[in-house]
Amino acid sequence: EAIPSPVRLRHVVSMLARVHSAALTGVDGFPVRVEVNVSRGLPSFAVVGLPEGVVREGRERVLTGLANAGYPIPPRRITVNLAPADVRKDGSALDLPIAVGLLAATDLVPTQSVEGLGFYGELGLDGRMKPVRGTLAAVSTMREAGLSAVILPGAAAAEGALVRGVRVRGADSITEVVGHLTGRSPLPLKEPEEAWERAGTDRRPGRWEVIDSIRGQPGALRALEISAAGGHNLLMVGPPGTGKTLLARGLAELLPAMSRSEALDVTRVRSASGLPMPPGGVVWERPFRAPHHTVSHAGLLGGGPTLGPGEATLAHRGVLLLDELPEFSRRALEALRQPLEDGWIRLARARGRVTLPARFVLVAAMNPCPCGYAGSDALGQECRCDPMKIARYRTRISGPLMDRIDLQVHVRTVSPADLLARVEPRATVAERAARVGRARTVQRLRYRDLDGVECNADLQGGLLDGRIQLDPKARESLTAAATALGFSARACHRILRVARTISDLDGDARVSEPAVLEAAQYRKSPCFS
Repeated sequence: EAIPSPVRLRHVVSMLARVHSAALTGVDGFPVRVEVNVSRGLPSFAVVGLPEGVVREGRERVLTGLANAGYPIPPRRITVNLAPADVRKDGSALDLPIAVGLLAATDLVPTQSVEGLGFYGELGLDGRMKPVRGTLAAVSTMREAGLSAVILPGAAAAEGALVRGVRVRGADSITEVVGHLTGRSPLPLKEPEEAWERAGTDRRPGRWEVIDSIRGQPGALRALEISAAGGHNLLMVGPPGTGKTLLARGLAELLPAMSRSEALDVTRVRSASGLPMPPGGVVWERPFRAPHHTVSHAGLLGGGPTLGPGEATLAHRGVLLLDELPEFSRRALEALRQPLEDGWIRLARARGRVTLPARFVLVAAMNPCPCGYAGSDALGQECRCDPMKIARYRTRISGPLMDRIDLQVHVRTVSPADLLARVEPRATVAERAARVGRARTVQRLRYRDLDGVECNADLQGGLLDGRIQLDPKARESLTAAATALGFSARACHRILRVARTISDLDGDARVSEPAVLEAAQYRKSPCFS
């Protein structure tokens, strides 16, 4: 069937078409209805509904892309409304729905063919389709809005097909979209990739390059194991050159493989951030983010003109490394207190409000003093900082922030004998990873009836009594330690969670006294005592 000619429009006063799409705010989407009206009058192209600069520029991409693909739009008065009209829209993903709306309003495709369909993608000047950020969030939003099928750029179809309950079709050009809407050449359905069945294969078991190279730090390795098993935050204090950064990177290797829901969360965040996506559309490797200490408040927590995610959100379900912790701005560090407790970042700005996920394991590293050698017993490493200078340096880290770090360990200088010793056997490293995996499995089963609780670190204070069973001696020891050392209520709760993790590593159903004593000793680094 031949495509109707635009000449038929010369006697038409006005035509209206409605197309469904979505836009991003933070890492989530919201539905957008694109209303395109083509009428008589002086030729113009107006986009209303609070479009940002990229959306307004899309009219040039759309008109040129349609013309080069063989679908020139006649000179008419064109009005595009992006509903809801009181919410700002940003990004180039609205190019495709605007183009389809123009085609429907000019009778180049049947108006009823776009009903129940969602469109999301950028249009090039040659009429080709380009993928954009946030495909996973947009498809989820359109499914929740009641749409049963979505048309995406071919390169983004694998990512969109991860959303269950919606049929996804990929097109490489606007010509293919027109062929599908007119019924001449239907687009094939994009089946979900085999990535879900290949869970964890991208994180190959036994890949412990960093852990294998760590020598002479048994105490720090024990803290890494506890942190990975329970999702606990970790602070390492020690002289420069002791391997603090190396240990932090080793934590990412000890963390267990992500579940399907965790992988979907990480994929959504990465897609919405515009970072490169893997070929299968699923991110299986846990994130590891290590921002420089000059990072801004918005760069760490999120925000900016588009209220986009920061490093804390990009580390969601993974590890956030803050090396040289006292060198970060005080404002940025203090803003981490709420996400460390809740796992969310809630931004309220003049441009809107957004909630960003930020459930990560914080690993921080710092020197004990400005010169770095306070408390060092190595030959030739003597601290020359005066006490006032050391005190000012350490007070850059506030007490409330330190109170939210479960494990605080001192990393000592490695002796030449340990440095030249044989690397820890791979079997021992594998045993550590196996213990971490078993402990995480026990925790998932224990908290399977609690929403948002997957490991011991997620357990909030009100649930501790019913989920953590203490031996009588363990309770007495915790009471004595809290009284003698002046622990806060938050500190006591965190000691309980760490003790529960230690008991899970040891395979104990109840929290024993040795587990409580070990957890209590991690509450304050020797450098801060």
